[in-house]
Amino acid sequence: MQDFQTIGLSPMLTRTLTEAGFSEPTPIQAQAIPLALAGHDILGLAQTGTGKTLAFGLPLIDALSQQPGRPDPKTAKALILAPTRELVNQIAESLRPLTAGTKLRINTVVGGQSIGRQINLLARGTDVLVATPGRLIDLMERRAIDLSTVRQLVLDEADQMLDMGFIHALRKIAPRLGTPRRTMLFSATMPKQMEELSSAYLTDPRRVQVAPPGKAADKVTQSVHFLDKGAKPGKLREILSQDLSALTLVFARTKHGAEKLMKSLVADGYNAASIHGNKSQGQRDRAIKAFRDGSVTVLVATDVAARGIDIPGVSYVINYELPDTPDNYIHRIGRTARAGREGEAIAFCAPDEADQLRQIQKIMKADIPVASGSSPLPAHGAQAQPGRRSGAKRPRSGGKPGYSGKPGGQQAYGKPRRNNRQRRSNTAA
Repeated sequence: MQDFQTIGLSPMLTRTLTEAGFSEPTPIQAQAIPLALAGHDILGLAQTGTGKTLAFGLPLIDALSQQPGRPDPKTAKALILAPTRELVNQIAESLRPLTAGTKLRINTVVGGQSIGRQINLLARGTDVLVATPGRLIDLMERRAIDLSTVRQLVLDEADQMLDMGFIHALRKIAPRLGTPRRTMLFSATMPKQMEELSSAYLTDPRRVQVAPPGKAADKVTQSVHFLDKGAKPGKLREILSQDLSALTLVFARTKHGAEKLMKSLVADGYNAASIHGNKSQGQRDRAIKAFRDGSVTVLVATDVAARGIDIPGVSYVINYELPDTPDNYIHRIGRTARAGREGEAIAFCAPDEADQLRQIQKIMKADIPVASGSSPLPAHGAQAQPGRRSGAKRPRSGGKPGYSGKPGGQQAYGKPRRNNRQRRSNTAA
């Protein structure tokens, strides 16, 4: 059995990992870390929730801890680029405990926060800068950061950066970086453009892969409900009412739709919050914190949360609306079944979403088992039977039509009966 010391990490970092509760590397870590420590560029492919952050973060911290001297003002030694504010913050939160006992500084710069404060922060220099591309370019144009000293570059969730149009930002940032440097590119999927990105920014990279691109996490039980658009609100309430204390992440397609859905759930007594691009960073951070500690049990989100939330306690992911980009379905459902746990992903498919579902099943090379309704799509393999889900531990929907199966006769369609706990929680939220 491998441990972190046998794959080449320093004894000091190994002790820090042990104290933090990490006993052995995940497969992507066991493959990527030795190659990165040897100085190779890395192209890492792994499904979400498999430990990619430590796969690039540990060799980066190991290398920096052995370099003497502090960074000069307005400079950085290592740069990690990620597509969303939530992911930037998540990466920094994951890496900071591992710098205990060192003088390494990890700073973040994202949009939606005071750029003046970030300029002051960077003036002192930083060892590891975690940033979104757009805000980093703003700071570069203000001459608040000099990237010529960066010798370690990480591109995390690079496929999403491509989807969000950050390729133009990368073309502005890359020429400003120091050389020679080590570059690590990590992604959960491998679209054709990723090969082009790899050839442009990586030198003779070592490819590490622990799951085929487009494969969902192993412990996620999936199902789909075929229904009209107008039936979605009732079906959502039916499902939520069966486990009011479970942490449930509900995905909507648009910012307006997510906010409208959240407000309707709150009005019906559900303990809900929302995050999307129209929310300030402070609002988004507070919503995620409340969801993490359980004071909010339903979080309605757009794809801004498809990769930026690492909360092991998320039990259910509901795709209220299917994503326009099929790869995002994989990332969405990867918010559950994290850290070795099991989870359930439920999708709603209206008639006008059939093509999105077809594309999702195409990249997964498998049909999603049907929970209710009739599929308009031909099966890839054996036809899934309506009303049955392979591998499901228990049904979350079923029983008599229009009835949730909860004691007390709570109706699934219409306003659920509020109890005192819900009233108190909703007022606090």
